[in-house]
Amino acid sequence: MSFQNQKLEPGVSDRSEEPYIVEQDDRWTAVDAFQFPHLNPKSSPYHNAINHAFSNSIEKSLEDISVAPSQGKFLSVQCQIIGAKHVLEIDTLGAYSTIWMASASPEIKVVTLEVDADIAEIARENIRFAGLEDRIEVVVGAALDLLPRLADEIKQGERAIFPLSMPTRPRGVVYIDNMVRKGLLADEERAKTDANVRGIRKAVEGIGKDTRADAVILQTVGEKNYDGFLMAIVK
Repeated sequence: MSFQNQKLEPGVSDRSEEPYIVEQDDRWTAVDAFQFPHLNPKSSPYHNAINHAFSNSIEKSLEDISVAPSQGKFLSVQCQIIGAKHVLEIDTLGAYSTIWMASASPEIKVVTLEVDADIAEIARENIRFAGLEDRIEVVVGAALDLLPRLADEIKQGERAIFPLSMPTRPRGVVYIDNMVRKGLLADEERAKTDANVRGIRKAVEGIGKDTRADAVILQTVGEKNYDGFLMAIVK
């Protein structure tokens, strides 16, 4: 299974490229507030570790851009459904989603890539607190440097299909977060001036033409705004 949290291009500010529009509804937050404690009770094995990963990351001044709790649980459930043994994650941040996935099974191994060494150390703190050092490896460096085939395809102008170049087995899953961006995915005019919108549109177009995978985008609402993710299964 491969997981990517769509971050911005180097030097691009999220709030300069995208107006900070908060689209929330009290009903979305209320549903999350009701369902999550029931489906992820305090008795869950990694409940405290997951909460610590979030709170410690915020205390260390990391941005609050990790997946929502329900999305983290969704990733864990997906790992269990496909029987994932190896997970590659790009963009570790505080290892919140990393810990969710590693908690899926004692047999799972997660390799997570983080370009910033200081952030990687915070992630390692959270992983140590969770007691998951044996399941998670944090690698510092840029994905383009660490995944040569990915870099080769980008150089050849095939940037849109790069997730499928990640090492994965047949029927492996690729998950890309932050693909809807408050509906900007559908904004053709915005794509002319916004590199991030242009990138997610190219990803959808490219993966749709790629015979190696079958994919879908699901829009999401909840406590962390309106967005969505792309999920592809590799044939």
